[in-house]
Amino acid sequence: MKEKVVLAYSGGLDTSVILKWLMEKGYEVIAFVADVGQEDDFEECRKKALLLGASKVIIKDLRKEFVENYVFKAIMGNAVYEDRYLLGTALARPLIAKTQIEVAVSEAAGAVAHGATGKGNDQVRFELSYYALKPDIKVISPWKDKEFLEKFKGRTDLLKYASEMKIPVKASIDKPYSEDDNIMHISHEAGILEDPMFSAQKDMLLKMVLPQDAPDKETRLVIHFRNGIPVKVINKDDGTLKDDSLDMFIYLNEIAGRNGIGLLDMVENRYVGIKSRGVYETPAATVLHVAHRDLEGIAMDREVMRLRNMLAPKFAELIYYGFWFSPEMDFLMAAIEKSQEIIDGSVHLCLYKGNILIEGRESPSSLYDKELSSMDIEGGFDQTDSRGFIRINAIRLMAHRAIVEASKKKN
Repeated sequence: MKEKVVLAYSGGLDTSVILKWLMEKGYEVIAFVADVGQEDDFEECRKKALLLGASKVIIKDLRKEFVENYVFKAIMGNAVYEDRYLLGTALARPLIAKTQIEVAVSEAAGAVAHGATGKGNDQVRFELSYYALKPDIKVISPWKDKEFLEKFKGRTDLLKYASEMKIPVKASIDKPYSEDDNIMHISHEAGILEDPMFSAQKDMLLKMVLPQDAPDKETRLVIHFRNGIPVKVINKDDGTLKDDSLDMFIYLNEIAGRNGIGLLDMVENRYVGIKSRGVYETPAATVLHVAHRDLEGIAMDREVMRLRNMLAPKFAELIYYGFWFSPEMDFLMAAIEKSQEIIDGSVHLCLYKGNILIEGRESPSSLYDKELSSMDIEGGFDQTDSRGFIRINAIRLMAHRAIVEASKKKN
């Protein structure tokens, strides 16, 4: 009996070639397809995998789980890698890996495989998740296999093999850059984009338009949050209301994309030590991130915010590096969820040509007191108390100045 392997299959160039290669190595291949919101024809993907020789194709709709348990969690914790990247690809990987392991267990397969290269982040994200969830699983990573590497030096060899084997793929030698698509974002990298001076072209964009091509008209929204999680979006212009998590996210992608929101072109530091250039389209998550941060300003305690802000870069780093299923992530997630317990309310905003303009916010748990803050209302704040507050905080500064002056006199 052939050994079973569950391959994370996308229907693209790499995994289609890998499927055939695994069969040549004597494996029975079960193709696992994760629907995380990518614009694919899943029935065509099923037919293609079976045509190539997969014994079975299992397609799982993971969109809602992805939005609720991964994307929204990242927004809660303000996860932004290197102060710019909202982690669209990195967030999908642990969910795909988790479900792949579940399929392997249900199908009595002793091995899993993926198509991530040995130079990128995804190999780490997949494999750390595999081992964290099922330590005894066998992991097949063709791009780290010497025999595979001798046969396929890169994408050109893959394309040649696909042509010889009559494997239909979207990529071509003339346009070899790759794309990773899910409901949160789409990334573009490799090929012509490896030149950091090559500008992202408008015909490359799939989820949005360039800001300068957006309508000369504002779109006004109000986004409601409960415990730091977005629960409702209302379009103030036409009254459209979305309160289902998946529907809301799809709608925000459409509206924000139409207004040129969410484009990022950056060179980032991969976990393996290589710098990488990527172009990202992240419409809905960009809007939610900005709205959530604004709501925290009115509803989150100052010291809690300071501590959370210290943790946020580490939270983003753990996601990017692939440590979603780790004890340190469990610890951070518990702290983040605690910080969000009363982050309730709504944020009013305007989308216009790539810009997100905050127009107001309100919260039942607001810590903002107009009377205390006002320059015109006496309120319950005795301004004369500030004299003692300043003097106490100045003690350290005055002592330091005295030491500096004494040192100058000695010299």
